[in-house]
Amino acid sequence: MAAVSGVFVWEEERIQEEELQRSINEMKKLEEVSSIFQNSGVECHPPEPKSQTGGNEDSKDKEQPWEMVMDKKHFKLWRRPIVGTHLYQYRVFGTYTDVTPRQFFNVQLDTEYRKKWDALVIKLEVIERDAVSGSEVLHWVTHFPYPMYSRDYVYVRRYSVDQENNVMVLVSRAVDHPSVPESPDFVRVRSYESQMVIRPHKSFDENGFDYLLTYSDNPQTVFPRYCVSWMVSSGMPDFLEKLHTATLKAKNMEIKVKDYISVKPLEVSSEAKATVQSSERKSEGSCSPARIEYA
Repeated sequence: MAAVSGVFVWEEERIQEEELQRSINEMKKLEEVSSIFQNSGVECHPPEPKSQTGGNEDSKDKEQPWEMVMDKKHFKLWRRPIVGTHLYQYRVFGTYTDVTPRQFFNVQLDTEYRKKWDALVIKLEVIERDAVSGSEVLHWVTHFPYPMYSRDYVYVRRYSVDQENNVMVLVSRAVDHPSVPESPDFVRVRSYESQMVIRPHKSFDENGFDYLLTYSDNPQTVFPRYCVSWMVSSGMPDFLEKLHTATLKAKNMEIKVKDYISVKPLEVSSEAKATVQSSERKSEGSCSPARIEYA
């Protein structure tokens, strides 16, 4: 990543409109699945991904099919291998009927509130914000299951609310930033992507919505693939339920949460720069029954 006078180069790393639209298009493909929430027991799978390069490409360049991991009435989880790696990409399609889309969306974006409801957060700060696009760079440090080191993420996120088409989207992915060099205290996660699309059943301010979360990251662990897969597939439902509970709490207790839908993000000052540090990581122990957290 390039920098000019220590300033993040937004032209290279900011999340573009096309990325937001791709997430919305994926949601449209799966909207037909929402009908199964009214008919439990009906098996349904997401559409097979189509190749972007034609029909004669090498099989190693093709996206893999989705595999159902969890199938509940209001929550469905799939995964698929990421070609050329030992990792999986995950996809969740779910619904909530007791909170509004606005409340759920705002709770995800409010970093100060997350520090209160997410006990695994060690640090979560906005490092820089682009006034033009609304993209933000964040530094997130989170506890990982013992005996693993805590992980830290530097990622850019951008959100969009389309009032006309009744949809909202939040896209995040890992980046480098000159203000946050690696620290020997944490393992830096350099491969991370997340897309959340929310489709209200009626409006942004009425209870009920469907959501699609697509997620992948490389936690930089020596654990075997099956163990990491278990932690992720267990941790994702746990995180989403904590997010849902935090939204309910904010709603019922009228906790003040910033409304990101009505107003554009304001300029904020940069956080203090971290000290330049680097260190090789020690091998980490065997799989333990704990969960991995999500941004």
